[in-house]
Amino acid sequence: MKRRLLPVVVFLSILTGLIAASHAYLYHRLVASPAWGPPWDRLGLGLFVGLALLAPATMVGARLTGRPASVWLAGLGYGWLGVLLMLLTALGVAETLRPALVTAWGEPATSQNLALAVLGLVGLATVWGVYRALGPPRVVRVPVVLPRLPPEAAGFSLVQLSDVHIGPMLGRGFLERVVAAVNALDADAVVITGDLVDGSVERLREHVAPLADLRARHGVFFVTGNHEYYSGAPEWVAALEALGVTVLRNQHVPLGPIDLAGVDDFNAFGEGHGRDLEAALRGRDPGRPVVLLAHQPRQVVEAATHGVDLQLSGHTHGGQIFPWNFFVRLQQPYVAGLVDHEGTQLYTSRGTGYWGPPLRVAAPAEITLVELRSTS
Repeated sequence: MKRRLLPVVVFLSILTGLIAASHAYLYHRLVASPAWGPPWDRLGLGLFVGLALLAPATMVGARLTGRPASVWLAGLGYGWLGVLLMLLTALGVAETLRPALVTAWGEPATSQNLALAVLGLVGLATVWGVYRALGPPRVVRVPVVLPRLPPEAAGFSLVQLSDVHIGPMLGRGFLERVVAAVNALDADAVVITGDLVDGSVERLREHVAPLADLRARHGVFFVTGNHEYYSGAPEWVAALEALGVTVLRNQHVPLGPIDLAGVDDFNAFGEGHGRDLEAALRGRDPGRPVVLLAHQPRQVVEAATHGVDLQLSGHTHGGQIFPWNFFVRLQQPYVAGLVDHEGTQLYTSRGTGYWGPPLRVAAPAEITLVELRSTS
């Protein structure tokens, strides 16, 4: 028991220290250093102490409370963490300008002007980010040429959903709107590339029920993402199949002119779970093009060694909040869009919902319509 608790204690200690240090820095640069004077100094101190406490309270409370309390708590707490990231980034850029501006303006005018500029810029970005996160996902059309696709099969279409994250904030109403938008596209198949949920089947059964209304000529298919494994993957596999969704777990199915394969998430865990691309492709006709559903873009490295024509992934959210897209590259080789990786094409969705902060800055949500084309 002590060995299991130790990593958790270490993680929480580091996280608490980072949160405290970040808020102390913000207070110094936005309140103390500009020397606004009373009563702003005391109000600012109280505000940043309260915001520092809000973050850990959200992480615990959002999972323990029911709706609508969880929606408000998660929205405020996680939303502030997104704003915190943008404030730290903007202040980092502002610091590079400080020496020249101090020479021109002196102190505390420089600190005051920079603080106002940072607050104004981040304020506008926050308003825009909330609008993009809570508004309808845009439909992105992605034409993909598959050399092995027969000419008569050109136009075969797949609608991709990814990273919907039904959970503490996004619920049934959001998914109903997504389902309506997908059905309007009249696709040959619908594929969901993981991270559909953030919570147990018991808590979210009602909110994922609209998936039963998805319509496509060849059906609806799903592969697990890392968040399914945090939420009870075996239970979710059974629940989705009960809704008429085919869960591809290291297997493939013939789908019109293509083979559609799916593998467990890169970080899958638990008895009977784990990615196995060889098993997913075993026994199929190598002359047919194969489209692979794999939650994380880094799975394309293995896919390329097996001659996969196209991989559809998510996981990254396109960074979700600028400049987080640069940090995503530390874990994933690609962040968003269509690329060619050693002969295997990969499309990485920016995601249909959002995770954590209800913000999307320079990474709009999407419903992806993949239109397959032949070379002739």
